[in-house]
Amino acid sequence: MIALDDAAIERDGKVLILAYDHGLEHGPTDFEGLPERMDPQTVFDIATHDAVTSIAVQKGIAEGYYPSYEDDTDLLVKLNGTSNLWTGEPDSAVNCSVEHAREIGASSVGFTVYGGSNNEIEMVEEFRNAQESAREHDMPVVMWSYPRGQGLRNANSTDTIAYGARVALELGADVAKVKYPGSKAGMEHTVAAAGGVPVVMSGGSKVSDEAFLNDVKAVMDAGGAGLAVGRNVWQRENPTELLDALEAVIFEGAAVDAALD
Repeated sequence: MIALDDAAIERDGKVLILAYDHGLEHGPTDFEGLPERMDPQTVFDIATHDAVTSIAVQKGIAEGYYPSYEDDTDLLVKLNGTSNLWTGEPDSAVNCSVEHAREIGASSVGFTVYGGSNNEIEMVEEFRNAQESAREHDMPVVMWSYPRGQGLRNANSTDTIAYGARVALELGADVAKVKYPGSKAGMEHTVAAAGGVPVVMSGGSKVSDEAFLNDVKAVMDAGGAGLAVGRNVWQRENPTELLDALEAVIFEGAAVDAALD
């Protein structure tokens, strides 16, 4: 495990990744409310906020836009991803190598593993190749650890989410990105299962500022390392206001009421 205090992806041991891989994973529907966010430049502009420790994108976005922002943002390249047009058992195509991610400026890489999918064996073997290549370049690996599949009864249960965090530890990830289990106690269980691997909460679908910040506060109070968020930031008319509040909650330990003032 790479110590995050030696990595560009963190600040003061905390992480706030701005994810923008939704154009591949979800398609244009995620931009319907704010069509200007279809333009990657608008989200790279958001990522220059001091609260954001890294921006996570697929390689095409990185190649096209990161060169204009390399002095103001840290880059995490997602190595795999699959469109929402795919209707089979959960899987994720490997779209980029660690070596290419490094060449285009990434300091870290991300990789999705769907534990419990019929494709789990293949995905874990692909993760092994990526993780070992990343070690050769001293690049942290963030695992999007999302248990799901036709045989999984409850992908959102605390035990299943904690299992996902444990998978990240067992397979050598440096950060585990998991769904929020719904409570501080659930996150404490998830953090414990990760055995020292920093755990960050997936941002999920857009909710109100207060509801979102309350979840983030619970994550931090439970020993989580922060957040990897997309829609709950860049789907807002004024994402700067929420990022200011997130900076207060994640990096300063502020209460939600104080962060919203």
